[in-house]
Order: sequence, then structure tokens, then C-alpha cells
Amino acid sequence: MSEHDETRPGEQGDTRAERPEGGGDAGNRLRKELPQEVSAPVPAARETPPAETESAPGPAAEPEAAPEPRLTGRQRLVQGLWPPRVTRAQLIVALLLFGLGFGLAVQVASNSDGDSALRGARQEDLVRILDELDDRTQRLEDEKQGLEKQRDELENSSDQAEEARKQTIEKERQLGILAGTVAAQGPGITMTIEDTKGTVEADMLLDAIQELRAAGAEAIQVNGVRVVAGTYLADSGKGVSVDGNKINAPYRFKVIGKPQDLEPALNIPGGVVQTLEKEQATVTVERSTKIVVDALRAAKRPDYARSSSQ
Repeated sequence: MSEHDETRPGEQGDTRAERPEGGGDAGNRLRKELPQEVSAPVPAARETPPAETESAPGPAAEPEAAPEPRLTGRQRLVQGLWPPRVTRAQLIVALLLFGLGFGLAVQVASNSDGDSALRGARQEDLVRILDELDDRTQRLEDEKQGLEKQRDELENSSDQAEEARKQTIEKERQLGILAGTVAAQGPGITMTIEDTKGTVEADMLLDAIQELRAAGAEAIQVNGVRVVAGTYLADSGKGVSVDGNKINAPYRFKVIGKPQDLEPALNIPGGVVQTLEKEQATVTVERSTKIVVDALRAAKRPDYARSSSQ
């Protein structure tokens, strides 16, 4: 064994002998100081020391978010309205309102088209229309005065029974003319409609009859068919059917009434004559002092209605 090997045990032994002395002093000092250092409460001991917190790696703390700015009332209103949030009920209501508005617009436009003819009429035409209205008013006033006269005669007559009989006969004659059961004659007009293109329809002839009645026509006959209160018209092939009787062009109207009222009523702007002329029909109106309406209608006795005086 070498010297180096011989001396190592001694050195090792010395080292072992010295360690207990140094280690014992250090251990005694730790035992004396440890109770004083661990004098804090237990929960505080569990907290992470500041040194460890600073040295321990970890994610950086996020900065606190800045408070949102306060919105004004107008800005809140804009955010509530845009973007729009449409529900099914709101969509249905919107469609209904759109349909209503469209219908009103169409009605206003149609009324404007009907008034455009009078709005663009000449002064002479407007004067003639006003005269026609005045004549119609006067005619109604005359009829009122006639009825009042009959009432006064019936009340003041010494023989009221005879006077009532006369008035009944006269009234029966008038009603017979209106009902078409008796022939009639008097001043009036004759209107002839030539329809070579076949464009005249039943509703156009009906408009002519209504216009004549409004102007004071008392008896009307169309191509041998008496027109009464219950008359109806319908299209029938290339012609027109009046109360089931087919008639063909030319359509000839015989009308009893005041010619000064009947003819202007047909020739007003946008009236019967202009409407028929737009359909390429030719209309001729002639005045006459004697028009004979001899087409008759059979008197029909009502099945259920009876006079209340019986």
C-alpha cells in the first residue's frame, strides 16, 4: 500500500471527527432560532414568500379593462334601431300596410282619371253641364210642386171620392208608361250606334241607358225592346241580349223626354258618345218633337205582394 493510501484513512477520520463539531453548533443555533422565526400564524406560513412569487415563472397579470364610455340617449336610440330586428309578425304587418297603401293609391289615381275629363274641358262644355244640372233640379222641383198640387186638390175638393178616382186613373197611366205596359209618345231623341268593328259591349249600352234615365228619360226603347226598371243586358255572341232578347248592331234608341236635357247628357266630356267613339263606333243623336215608343211589356201580377188597403 502506498503512502497516499495510508494517509487517506487518517484524513478521512479527521474529517469525520470535525463534522460533528461544526454540524452540532450549527444545529443548536437552528434549534434555538427556529421557534422565534416560526412565530407567525399558520395561514401566514402557507402564503408564498415574496421572493418565490417574484422568482417563480408564470403568466403576466392582465391589465384591467378600461371602463366603457357612457352613451348618450341618441346613441342608445340608434343602437336600438339599427341594425333592424324584423320578426315575422312585423313583416306581416308591413305587408298588410303596403297592400292598404297600394289600394288607396290606385283608388286616388282612378278618381283623378275620372275628374281629368272635366278638368280639361272647355268653358262651353262646363257651361252646358251646369245648365243640365240646373234643368234637372228644376224638373225635380216641378215634380214636387205637381204632387203638392194633387194633395191640395184632394184635400179641398167637395167630392173627394171623384177627385181621388181621377188622380188614380192618371197615376195608373203614368205607372203604365214606366212599367212599359202602355205605349207612349212625346218629344225626345233618337240615338243610333253603328258598330262595324263589333267592339260595343253590353255594359256600354247599359251606361247609355243609365245616363238617359238620369237626364229625365221617361220611356226608352232599344231595337224593339222596351226598357223598364228591371231590364238587364248581357253580351251574346257578336250582339247584345236585352231581357233575353238578342239584338244586333246598329243599336237604335228611342227616348221620350226633354231633348234639351237628353242630348247634352250624352255629349258631355268623357260621357257616352266619347266612350263609344273610342271603341271605333259611330254615334248619331237626333232631336224630334214626336217620338213613339210602342214596344210593350206584359203586365205581371205579383205572386205574393198584395195591396195593404185590401
